[in-house]
Amino acid sequence: MCCRFLLCYDDSLMSALPFHPIVAEWFTTRFASATNVQMQAWPAIQSGRDVLISAPTGSGKTLAAFLSCIDTLFQQAVRCELRDETQVLYVSPLKALSNDVQKNLQQPLSEIGQAALASGMLLPELRVVVRTGDTPMTERQQMLRRPPHILITTPESLFILLTAEKSRAMLMTVRTVIVDEIHAVAPNKRGAHLALSLERVASLTGVEVQRIGLSATQRPIETIAKFLVGNRNPSIVNGHTSCEAVSRKPLAISSAPCTIIDVGHRRDMDLAVEVPKDELGAVATNAIWSDIYDRVAALVEAHRSTLVFVNTRRLAERVSHYLEERLRHLGDEVVAAHHGSLSRTIRLSAEDRLKTGAVRVVVATASLELGIDVGTVDLVCQIGSPRSIATGLQRIGRAGHWIHAIPKGRLFATTRDELIECAALIRAIRAGVLDRIEVPPAPLDVLAQQIVAAAATQSWDEAELYDLCRRAMPYRDLDRSTFDAVVTMLADGYVTSRGRGRAYLHHDRINHHIRGRRGARLAAITSGGAISDTANYAVIAEPDGTVVGSVDEDFAVESLAGDIILLGNTSWRIKGVGTGKMRVEDAQGAPPTIPFWRGEAPARTAELSAEVARLKADIDHRLTTDQALSMASAPPVQWLRQECGLDQRGAQQAVEYILAGKAVLGTVPTQQTIVAERFFDESGGMQLVIHAPFGGRINRAWGLALRKRFCVTFDFELQAAATDEGIVLSLGEKHSFPLETVFAFLNVNTLREVLTQAVLQAPMFMTRWRWNASRALALLRFVGGKRVPPQIQRMRAEDLLAAVFPDAIACQDNFQGARTIRQIPDHPLAQETIRDCLTEAMDLDGLIAVLEKIERGAIACLAVDTPMPSAFCHEILNANPYAFLDDAPLEERRARAVDMRRSLPPELAGGMGALDQSAIDQVSEESWPVVRDAEEFHDALLSLGWVPCARMPGWDVLVPKLAAAGRVATLWQGETKLGWLAAEYRHYAGLLFPDARIDPATGPVDPTEQVEQEEVLNRVVLGWMESIGPTTAGELSQTLHLSESDVQSTFLQLESQGHLLRGQFRQALSARSETKDPSFHLSPFTSHEFCHRRLLARIHRLTIGRLRKEIEPVTAAEFMRFLFQWQHAAPGARLHGEAGLLEIVKQLGGFEAAASAWESQILRVRMAKYQPEWLDRLCLSGALMWGRLTPHPRLMQELNPVQGRRVIPTRVAPVGIFAREDGPVLLAAAGEELARLDLSARLSGSAQAIRGCLQARGASFFSELLHGTRLLASEVENGLWELVAAGLVTADGFDNLRSLIDPKRRCAEASDRSRRPRHVGGRWSLLRPMENHQPSSDSSQQSNSAPATEHLARQLLQRYGVVFRDLLGRESMVSSWRDLLVCYRRLELMGEIRGGRFVSGFTGEQFALPGALEALRALKKRPGAATQQDIKISAADPLNLAGLILPGPRIAAVPSNFVVFRDGMVVRTVTGRETNDRQVSPVVEVGRVGG
Repeated sequence: MCCRFLLCYDDSLMSALPFHPIVAEWFTTRFASATNVQMQAWPAIQSGRDVLISAPTGSGKTLAAFLSCIDTLFQQAVRCELRDETQVLYVSPLKALSNDVQKNLQQPLSEIGQAALASGMLLPELRVVVRTGDTPMTERQQMLRRPPHILITTPESLFILLTAEKSRAMLMTVRTVIVDEIHAVAPNKRGAHLALSLERVASLTGVEVQRIGLSATQRPIETIAKFLVGNRNPSIVNGHTSCEAVSRKPLAISSAPCTIIDVGHRRDMDLAVEVPKDELGAVATNAIWSDIYDRVAALVEAHRSTLVFVNTRRLAERVSHYLEERLRHLGDEVVAAHHGSLSRTIRLSAEDRLKTGAVRVVVATASLELGIDVGTVDLVCQIGSPRSIATGLQRIGRAGHWIHAIPKGRLFATTRDELIECAALIRAIRAGVLDRIEVPPAPLDVLAQQIVAAAATQSWDEAELYDLCRRAMPYRDLDRSTFDAVVTMLADGYVTSRGRGRAYLHHDRINHHIRGRRGARLAAITSGGAISDTANYAVIAEPDGTVVGSVDEDFAVESLAGDIILLGNTSWRIKGVGTGKMRVEDAQGAPPTIPFWRGEAPARTAELSAEVARLKADIDHRLTTDQALSMASAPPVQWLRQECGLDQRGAQQAVEYILAGKAVLGTVPTQQTIVAERFFDESGGMQLVIHAPFGGRINRAWGLALRKRFCVTFDFELQAAATDEGIVLSLGEKHSFPLETVFAFLNVNTLREVLTQAVLQAPMFMTRWRWNASRALALLRFVGGKRVPPQIQRMRAEDLLAAVFPDAIACQDNFQGARTIRQIPDHPLAQETIRDCLTEAMDLDGLIAVLEKIERGAIACLAVDTPMPSAFCHEILNANPYAFLDDAPLEERRARAVDMRRSLPPELAGGMGALDQSAIDQVSEESWPVVRDAEEFHDALLSLGWVPCARMPGWDVLVPKLAAAGRVATLWQGETKLGWLAAEYRHYAGLLFPDARIDPATGPVDPTEQVEQEEVLNRVVLGWMESIGPTTAGELSQTLHLSESDVQSTFLQLESQGHLLRGQFRQALSARSETKDPSFHLSPFTSHEFCHRRLLARIHRLTIGRLRKEIEPVTAAEFMRFLFQWQHAAPGARLHGEAGLLEIVKQLGGFEAAASAWESQILRVRMAKYQPEWLDRLCLSGALMWGRLTPHPRLMQELNPVQGRRVIPTRVAPVGIFAREDGPVLLAAAGEELARLDLSARLSGSAQAIRGCLQARGASFFSELLHGTRLLASEVENGLWELVAAGLVTADGFDNLRSLIDPKRRCAEASDRSRRPRHVGGRWSLLRPMENHQPSSDSSQQSNSAPATEHLARQLLQRYGVVFRDLLGRESMVSSWRDLLVCYRRLELMGEIRGGRFVSGFTGEQFALPGALEALRALKKRPGAATQQDIKISAADPLNLAGLILPGPRIAAVPSNFVVFRDGMVVRTVTGRETNDRQVSPVVEVGRVGG
């Protein structure tokens, strides 16, 4: 509705407008022209026909609807016919939108009134009033005394107005109804509720009420048109799509055309995906969130006003909190939160302050996404995916919400799957794809509520009330028997343990009349509405009682004491759950037993799911083996940047993600190819993941049905979860089966019955039963003026369910014999709840379509057994609690302890997946029976069934003793001894080897059982498989002298019983390396290896942990002690002479510290008897050089540079000392942007002159600069010092820098000026050459920076020995941890470094040099006496890690601050003149600190 003002007058426009001249004049003075949608809408609206308008956000469609209504009211006022009655009813799905529309109407009404007064007409005021749940009681009473001309309300408040006796009279005069953002209510029960309310309004007025619908995202628009006007058949009226009424009583309903004005939803938008500097993974880490907050804060500063959308209320609070911390320098209260849980006052304040510019950013949920004019918002940021194309369009459309503006939106991906989803969303928006809206058919709970409300206001004839309901489009197919069942339910009530109740109707079955009972009206008013009533429990941290967040009611009730949850990036241990409260305590960083992120996040729409799958398929299609080896220049990366709004880093991560998953699975899951992946987790449990990117609703139905089939087939309740990308099933001991058969577990013909029975035992059924019972007024939300507590509501819902549907909560043990399934009663609420579960929470029809495609081969199905989970599994395995489909107690849900190494480099990912041969050998050796005496030999014979001689080295000496006791039998084939059997199993020999001879022929023990050959084979083969590792049927048949076919059939039988698993275990790596087909993948059906599942689980655990168990993690304090030794800062570890200094500088290369701190505080700590001459000689000889590597921040302020703000050199300007051969690569790692900038506005005149002179003449002595620039000596000194601080100039010797740092020496006042002259002899030169660089492509920049990144990665390892993300907080050269990860993973796979968990207490991957691991191990075993001494270092030292890896605040890295360590912990800090002495102790000075 917001438009730019135009201060001009257009006569032609005014004459074309179909309004009163005063109204037309107001419009032409305010707006340049009418938009296309307005010119089409006004004639249709003024014709009196129903109109549905579809136009992009910011196109003026709300003004198009209202201006005609305002003109009608104005002309009535001119004719003195305007009465105090409500004629225009505006319905909005959001309270914020209602308030916004009222404010935007006040101004035009006031200005039109002033224009009329200026024309000599004194007209009554046109009044606009908002009536929502937030409206104060005084305003409600005033509204009843003097009705407004235009009433703005919500669907829920409209229902109350229609039901309350006094407010009904106000609605009798309504002639026009405007339904804004109609797409937001049509696809859910709020829409059915509103449709019935609109029919009640039409019935109340007794005349035709014009209906106007507005929305920017409608598909199919014909369905929305039918929803707007009611139960009418399509026809054509004057060339427009229209509808005519049809009913069993045609006289009661007149024809009313519906004109559709569709100008499309597409609009030019500035869209992009923002990717954090850190690597994205399956879960957003603290580091990623920190990057997101920093980037959003930077965008806020660069724009006048910003809207940040999130998907949950808790996240809105968290984001606003962290943004406020980062934007405090802009002033107080520049950040505001806005969501439905906040009070009306706070919400309105946030809206007003955003419009007036008092706040720079508002963080909101869906509460601000629909049609709201929030002023001139420049930018919209969406944290995570909005999960819907329409939602994305609506939210981004809040920016540039005026005519001809281009909305600007930035989507922030927090995980890898979300990166793909955001890219697919932008691609879909650009292509014009839109979500399909489906109107739920005839919700019976809403129908019951509306019948109670209608009957409470007047007496109805059954047929008339039935016809009124059928006129609402969702109830067009409502049959009379269903209607009668609902009426009967409302008239008879319910019989529960507390007696009969909730009968709201008097039903005269003789005269067919319906009227409300006493209390029906109050129940409808206080407990009506269609929004699900879900309670939240406050999470209170003890012992201080701080509220740290909230959790969903279902989650709280099902949780038990001891569970660890993740809330706000902090883990909490549950102490207890009380009334509306969950008491927790800090879990001290313990890993959560239940992941709890994204618990409230919405499900992804089917259309967006299809776009995500299509994007993955397109990326896969564009990838080749050669491109995978050169990622930066690969066409898929450029294609993603052009098509999907990704930057270089985001596009590269997306491609690497697809490559990493395909490397393990052999293909990319899409909606045409689904993959079943089975693997062991680290706890030994087996996980089955079905990669099916069909969206959460289809996958939820599929997973629940599979869980039911597994339960029936294997008699075992398993854990199951479903996400938008797939299904995960936690298989038990009995769940061993040929993997490809999982796709045939469900049959289309029996799916509905199976899923219906499964739903009855799922948590969703009880939740939706409670919601539906509340909507049908069977459960009241308010009793006696007070809200019913959630726990009481749950209890009453269970009582009601027991009365209506006893089988739903009956004991499973009673379903035996003829009673095998739960009988579903023909009760409206029971049927409605099951329908909700099958079609709202899940998509049964969609699943049927998928299974039909599988059956006819339209969808390819692949099955893969993998030793490690693929990259595509990670986010599915980290499902939030609401993805779980079972109702097991949460404490029984195992943490998914799966190795989450994220994506490997694509060129090396093919080596992933092989089981470690040494692990196989170890498990095989441990599983083989240990035989040390005759008794253990006999036990081995009993376990193995029989043992060939070849497998009994050294055991034959024990045979005589057992033979003498008659406990062993020898098996002979002719004259050849085959082996031995236990005497108890001597009858096995006749079944296995009919031609063999047994000695002795008879035994003292006769067989006590009769067994068949098949059973003997099963026992013997199972005994051997429990004692050996992976083997093939051929290998075992040769060992046991059995036929290969018998062993193979036995393998298959044992596999079906759950004992064995088959796959590629020993030759997986060679099989993959030998194939040349990039699409090759391992299939369990071409494998000839089998292994016992228990042994395979042990092999898998050893494989994962073998390479990462060399060292146990050390604490941060122990790691700090190691660093003092590693960097030679500990007593006894200092180095000597120039060689030692060169080694130290090489270790510290690339680190930047205050220029004045290098010699006095950093080098002296690491050197014994440091001499400045050593550094001078190394610099002058060309071994070392110095300079600022990272550009000065003020030089990089390309946007809106502040005049007069230039580089000011100081003694704390950061400078690095490094090997001269490393200079070019370090400068490349710091970036090339500075060489391409125009620095004239950021450097002083003298600095520019010196820089130009050095560029023209090359390296120059100080005297040459004096002559070349014609400046004074002091001006040259100041200019050089400025260029040094800016990172533009260096010199041959370090004494050049000393001369600039020392102010006394620069003024020739130093006492030793004869020995240290003011101007030294070294030459000055440019650190970075001044070249006219042509803008290079991102791909070339990426390829050029790759060697620099690898050099920096190696340099950091040399500096710290062990590297992880939190350690690098003070490394100015590190811009992206993710880029370093790629290098480190490559180096690890090449064997140069080791990856693992070396320092405890830090998340993410860690890497170490082998020598550093040895030093860590030695330090831990023998800490030494030096650890008891105190070590004092400067805060500018790289060892100042206080606040980074050590607890406590950070200490600013300036030379005047100091940190004192003892045993690796900070014991004292000195900041300026303030000393924080935590523990008094003598200090051992490690090096002289001073000049």
